[in-house]
Amino acid sequence: MKKKYKILVTNDDGYEAKGLLSLVKSLKELDDVEVMVVAPANEKSACGHSLTLVRPLRFVSVDDDFYKLDDGTPSDCVYLSLSTLYKNEKPDLLVSGINRGSNMGEDITYSGTAAGAMEGVLHDIPSIAISQVMDFTNPDGDFSLAMKTIKELVLKIKNGNFPLPPREFLNVNIPSDLGEAKIKVTYAGYRFYADDAHVHRNPRGEEHYWLGLHPLNFAPRAGSDGMSDYEAIQEGYISITPIMLDLSAYKSMKALEAWCDE
Repeated sequence: MKKKYKILVTNDDGYEAKGLLSLVKSLKELDDVEVMVVAPANEKSACGHSLTLVRPLRFVSVDDDFYKLDDGTPSDCVYLSLSTLYKNEKPDLLVSGINRGSNMGEDITYSGTAAGAMEGVLHDIPSIAISQVMDFTNPDGDFSLAMKTIKELVLKIKNGNFPLPPREFLNVNIPSDLGEAKIKVTYAGYRFYADDAHVHRNPRGEEHYWLGLHPLNFAPRAGSDGMSDYEAIQEGYISITPIMLDLSAYKSMKALEAWCDE
């Protein structure tokens, strides 16, 4: 009997999210593939690479090979899956997404979607984070190009090899409102941020704040070769960025040594 290619799927939008269900549907259309889904019970967008250490976690069965993790993060989902559902054999691939909204530039550091892939490569599992850039006038979103793209990438990996060394993952962003697009290999762009919070008061007059959404404003990184993820999306390409977990600022080490010696 031919061995199944095992794929672990997670996300940060929650187990009922359209992007996740679209991803699972597309992967199950592939031959000789076994898909296991472990996703947060609640939306965990922008939770970063966080693990839950202050309370217990519980798997809740949703369907065959489909679990939600009660109040867990994407990193929790991957970590616990590997220690419980994959005790004897690791999955061949991890896919996190399809996120509702982009994950480009420094937003990757906030992203629960990217964090799911980070946790995967920490455990030596080839990993992909995939996000759909949204036109939020269409809140449901169209994930058809993302579904087609992830199938092509998974087949390329399954039938060949994963293109990155250990502790690096693929961060994929899909342009909105396109049926077809070519792939462009990119670097993570330079994101402009602002402080945006909205105050509300409850009937007792107590203040509460909602953090706002910032417009997607980016710039190229000075001295960088190639195209940024944001530029690629703006020009109608699928952006694929290799992301490494080593955050060391190597170019600054000599300057720091000199500063320490002053």
